[in-house]
Amino acid sequence: MMQKHKKQCVLHVTTVPPSLRFAMGHMNYAREHGMDVHAMSSPGEALDAFARETQIEVHAVEMSRRITPMRDLASLGRIIRVIKNIRPTIVHAYTPKGGLLAMLAARWCNVPVRIYHILGLPMMTARGMKRRLLRSTERMSCRLAHQVYSMCDSLSEVVVGEGICPAQKLKVLHRGGVDGIEAMDRFNPTRLPEETSRLIRQRHNIPPDATVAGYVGRIVRDKGLIELSQAWRVLREEFPSLHLLVAGPIESEDPLPADVLASLQSDPRVHLAGPIRDMPSLYRALDFLVLPTYREGFGVVLVEAAAMEVPAIATRIPGCVDAVRDGETGVLVPPRDAGALASAMRAYVNDASLRRRHGEQGRQRVLRDFDPDMMRATLFQDYQRLLREQGCSV
Repeated sequence: MMQKHKKQCVLHVTTVPPSLRFAMGHMNYAREHGMDVHAMSSPGEALDAFARETQIEVHAVEMSRRITPMRDLASLGRIIRVIKNIRPTIVHAYTPKGGLLAMLAARWCNVPVRIYHILGLPMMTARGMKRRLLRSTERMSCRLAHQVYSMCDSLSEVVVGEGICPAQKLKVLHRGGVDGIEAMDRFNPTRLPEETSRLIRQRHNIPPDATVAGYVGRIVRDKGLIELSQAWRVLREEFPSLHLLVAGPIESEDPLPADVLASLQSDPRVHLAGPIRDMPSLYRALDFLVLPTYREGFGVVLVEAAAMEVPAIATRIPGCVDAVRDGETGVLVPPRDAGALASAMRAYVNDASLRRRHGEQGRQRVLRDFDPDMMRATLFQDYQRLLREQGCSV
């Protein structure tokens, strides 16, 4: 039998590697405060890059986002083997598939503390049997966990209202989100030279004096890109100097209709930038952000943009209503309403002072409510509390 770690050990689990970055600050904080930290996700260059960047030991286990019973059983077996090998005292899992498999494996291995972190609910836009199945898997993950975290208050209301998790087991970290926003360092507009905006625009063939609306996220139907495309077709005729910069991967699950994607790809004033790592520089090139999503866990990009003094237009749905204060840091519109979206975008294009005022107020709110040090300390204190409750030394 292998000896147990002398330190407490936490294993973070996500379905795909990019999601690990949401928790990177928590991982570093726990390591700096004496814990062993490991991470697990699906294999690939993104996971390898995460390991190189953070120097955190990673474990590659293929996990499918879709419901694939035989592959899921194989993944569960591999996760169990990893847990038996590293013997964590805490398993902290995120995302629906990674959460379910990690909670099942951690329960099987009698891991002392099991945490499930709800980043969003795919069931909110599902129908019929698929919705019932997704709801059941979320309930199972929550039932197996000792502690469940939700991204924000409005998402918690849905989770409790749907009977997914009892309120007494559910918690929001500080003011919401996962790891706060590094508004004094990374997401600080004063730390980037004025030239940054010009260079980003130049890279995408956008004139320096253009008004630029931005979208950041996966290029899929659920993010409201059909309505964005419809609003864009109206506004591009009204405003010849308006450009649309779209950042994010084109995904095959929940794909956009072929004609919508083709219209975006063929428009010389729509610029598909693909996945972006340097988000602060991208925000610096935008005049405002648009996120017309149908479902959202919190809308981290909305708060990142606010930190960079970029106002946002988002939908009035759980998650977004916590990230954007309507009429103060941005504008909220009904989901699936291209007309309302176009009206909100038009107002921002026409009124630079309104954009500036909402952007400044947005940054002030981020500095006040989304301090990453506070969120990391809060989670670490919860780790200690949960370990004590389970009879473990801390």
